[in-house]
Amino acid sequence: MQPARFLAALLTLFFFATEAKASPASAGQVIKVDGSSTVFPISEAVSEEYQREEPGAKVTVGVSGTGGGFKKFVAGEIDIVDASRPIKASEAEQAAKNGITFFELPIAYDALSIVVNPKNTWANDLTVKELAKIWAPESQGKIMKWSDVRPAFPDKPLKLFGAGTDSGTFDYFTEAIVGKEKASRGDYTSSEDDNVIVTGVMGNEGALGYFGVAYYESNKSRIRAVPIDDEDAGNGAGPQLPSEQTVVAGTYRPLSRPLFIYVRKDALKRPEVQKYVGFYLKNVPELSKDVGYIPLPSQLMTLVQARLQDGRVGSMYGGKVASTMTLQEALSQR
Repeated sequence: MQPARFLAALLTLFFFATEAKASPASAGQVIKVDGSSTVFPISEAVSEEYQREEPGAKVTVGVSGTGGGFKKFVAGEIDIVDASRPIKASEAEQAAKNGITFFELPIAYDALSIVVNPKNTWANDLTVKELAKIWAPESQGKIMKWSDVRPAFPDKPLKLFGAGTDSGTFDYFTEAIVGKEKASRGDYTSSEDDNVIVTGVMGNEGALGYFGVAYYESNKSRIRAVPIDDEDAGNGAGPQLPSEQTVVAGTYRPLSRPLFIYVRKDALKRPEVQKYVGFYLKNVPELSKDVGYIPLPSQLMTLVQARLQDGRVGSMYGGKVASTMTLQEALSQR
């Protein structure tokens, strides 16, 4: 065989061999996920497991915050957004303006943990009203000591740590506790990185902070969670710590919340996205628990799957960041 013909035959053989090895997933586009730092550990765990089972799959998971993720999502830049709160009315309007239809899929529960330094021996519980007193905008410069929160507490300086203002956690916390989204005093140490908050609370005896339960679970040897009493709930539950039992039972309110992924409807036309989302919903109960979150009960996951299968697009929450509806009630809507 002439050298030129031999080379051509070799290249042809290589081409077909490569095509034979390629899986359907490897032939697809990259699946782009971005958004909430709270949901990130769940999506990261799901994506790693998925790519182990589908070696050719390509999934990227970014962390630009819930608000940052929705900006990319409504612009059509990503396929899926991780969100620690429901989509806002303004974000949904922008999506509609850009011709983006989406599925809103709850995937786990989170509970915002109120944490203090282990040397804090006085704050054995707090009420929702006391939290509002601490964090309200008008409290800046006024509620500066623990004794300002409750007279029985010592005259120790109150040092606050919390979520950054672009965070979905910040949006949810302010609406649930203060009563208005983004209404917060500004004289606190804020960060999009929950590890910064952990370090801050660890380093100051008078510190108080808040973040998702998964970060508390992974750091509970170094910080202490405070039981919260929602007096206005009228359920007689008394002070409650965040746990799977209190969240699922609805007694750790208003600081428990569902976490979401939002999926572009047009992205689901791609087989690799469809397969990934199916894998996500099937495996997220186990994987969310593995990374410290609270899995949805099986009956709720069935309703989530039905929402996707029945083609029920849009949001269940009407643009509200925090809702008085239970997840069961929201998912049961038609």
